[in-house]
Amino acid sequence: MTPPDRRLTPDDRERFARQLELPEWGDAAQERLRDANVFIAGAGGLGSAVALYLTAAGVGRITLADPDVVELSNLNRQVLYTTKDAGRDKVGAATDRLVSLNPSAAITPLRERVDADSAPGLLAGHDIAIDCLDTLAARFVLNRASFEVGIPMVYGAVAGFTGHVSLIEPPETACLECFVPRKEPPAPAPVLGCTAGLIGTLQATEAVKRLAGVGETLAGRLLVVDGLAMRCDVLEVQRDPACPVCSSR
Repeated sequence: MTPPDRRLTPDDRERFARQLELPEWGDAAQERLRDANVFIAGAGGLGSAVALYLTAAGVGRITLADPDVVELSNLNRQVLYTTKDAGRDKVGAATDRLVSLNPSAAITPLRERVDADSAPGLLAGHDIAIDCLDTLAARFVLNRASFEVGIPMVYGAVAGFTGHVSLIEPPETACLECFVPRKEPPAPAPVLGCTAGLIGTLQATEAVKRLAGVGETLAGRLLVVDGLAMRCDVLEVQRDPACPVCSSR
């Protein structure tokens, strides 16, 4: 059997022309994106920006998991959706939008919650997981599953005008439980919509670099963004020797 032609098509070259011109990029990086399989946990404010930019960049396969429906109160930050989508399940509305953006992308919508029982199975077969969740418990579940399956995870969180981004690389780097306090906030944090877009775009940038094999990532480091003061800091993160997830690995 003749193997499929994996070269970029004329449509690929037109669609991705501006990034193909980057000296760090080229055909090989674009082909790695096209062959990648990404799991995005959460289709809210962070997930909207992540899914849009990964699809636009040419990631070939994306699984998008979220159990919720679109509400009007989502629309200040969840830019995947329009007012007409109110009441629809998020992953269905998101799939329609993403396929209209890039018809060659294969989007798998999962209207389900990522929990301790399902997470390892959901992540299996993917190249990277992206944390766009909105509770600490769910983030810790995804973090543990990424170590069990052995794939990197892009962490992102946002509250008000501030946000965090990091890349967790099992088993080399500290995991999320090493540097995030184990205390759930009492209620969902208020958030400026464009702050969620900023952090989600940074997460997408980390994922694209990691998948394409270009640049320096945030592995082992935490980017802290203060949008109100428009200041960024990068902190080194160390493994907690008592961490229940990664200390024994």
